[in-house]
Amino acid sequence: MKTKAVRLYGKGDLRLEEFELPALKEGEILARIVSDSICMSSYKAQSQGADHKRVPDNVADNPVMIGHEFCGEIVEVGSRWSSKFKSGDRFSIQPALNYKGSLDAPGYSYQYIGGDATYIIIPEEVMEMDCLLPYKGDAFFMGSLAEPMSCLVGAMHANYHIKQGTYIHNMGIVEGGSMAVLAGVGPMGLGLIDYTIHCDKRPARLVVTDIDKARLERAASIYTVEEAAANGVELTYVNTSESDDPVKTLMDLNKGAGFDDVFVMAPVKPVVEQGDALLGKDGCLNFFAGPSNTDFSASMNFYDVHYAAHHIVGTSGGNTDDMRESLEMMSRGEINPAAMITHIGGLDAVVETTINLPKIPGGKKLIYTGISMDLTAIADFEEKGKADPFFKELAVICDRNNGLWSTEAEQYLLKNAKNI
Repeated sequence: MKTKAVRLYGKGDLRLEEFELPALKEGEILARIVSDSICMSSYKAQSQGADHKRVPDNVADNPVMIGHEFCGEIVEVGSRWSSKFKSGDRFSIQPALNYKGSLDAPGYSYQYIGGDATYIIIPEEVMEMDCLLPYKGDAFFMGSLAEPMSCLVGAMHANYHIKQGTYIHNMGIVEGGSMAVLAGVGPMGLGLIDYTIHCDKRPARLVVTDIDKARLERAASIYTVEEAAANGVELTYVNTSESDDPVKTLMDLNKGAGFDDVFVMAPVKPVVEQGDALLGKDGCLNFFAGPSNTDFSASMNFYDVHYAAHHIVGTSGGNTDDMRESLEMMSRGEINPAAMITHIGGLDAVVETTINLPKIPGGKKLIYTGISMDLTAIADFEEKGKADPFFKELAVICDRNNGLWSTEAEQYLLKNAKNI
């Protein structure tokens, strides 16, 4: 079977190509990809080429498929797995295989599996590591966002607290406690808000900050104070640029006390230090944001580390259980990561989008691999719709869904967009 895929050959060398997949082996699975969300990690892989830890040294001669946040349907199952999987099953993949200690991962290391493709061959190690995950939801895009959502789920599970006089690490945030999310209305911050107010271990008080008024207003319109309250969470959005003393302002919202859990969503020194200043006794600061500067540092009050048991954790991904939790919550309609998505495109938009990803504003760039479409901001659908009825209808559908991508929008696009 032929596939069309974006392959990496070296630094800055991405190519959209059509080629033949090899014959399926008994331990492999043939699958069709429907959607892939472009991650900053793919940008890093293409910019580093063979210097990247997950990219093979011989990538120039044996190019790899890129993309690791994907969702699709199984087409054919090798005999070894026929009792567990069947044609038509929807799936997502946990790319961090950790197979025999290797860093190899779909989207970085393999010739025939990656999210930016029409068809792929799933190698047996994916199934052996139990990383081919069933997805029972209606929308493929949610399956694509299960991997980034799992990073947020993992971050919430990674926080910990220690009861005074013991040495037992009680994992997770303080249920019924206080939590602050700083620089928290970017795409990952929105996902964290969604998970926090809908998961089974919620804080009583959640304060979300940013300095961008428009982004705060958008967040507040998607995850409302009323919806949070219905789930037992007192949610407050704060524009810290409007305060002369942001720490005091936030402390006042928590009745003058420090917060149990603080998440820092941007690698900005003053934001990290603000997070440290907000911690209460036994407070845990989660530095979620991944800096690109290897020398990034910030100050921390070590008096409070000693006497107030302040501590810090950092997470850079979720495990397979975190991803399963994400997929299951999406399937049940408990979380909806659509707020992360700001742009839609086809397979022919992947090369340019990946290479220029840091320069493209907004949130997640969602690719539908079976179609041809320039990367387009959802906010631009209405303007493009003045000349194109296809975008006019997409704009109407998104407006019906509070300006967000949706199952309805996906189904319309898959039915009416130009095939690749």
